Amino acid sequence: MAKTELKTNQKTQVEDRSSLKGTLASVFLLGLFIIVSWVSVYYLFVDRF
Repeated sequence: MAKTELKTNQKTQVEDRSSLKGTLASVFLLGLFIIVSWVSVYYLFVDRF
């Protein structure tokens, strides 16, 4: 049987130059929008009683 040889000397380089600052900002803005919506609906509910 033939032996299969694995080359372990190869290094895989991954270039990660993407910045996640925009993603973080949009997640914070979406969370703020959801919190403001819930609080406004809550105060609207409380104001009616």
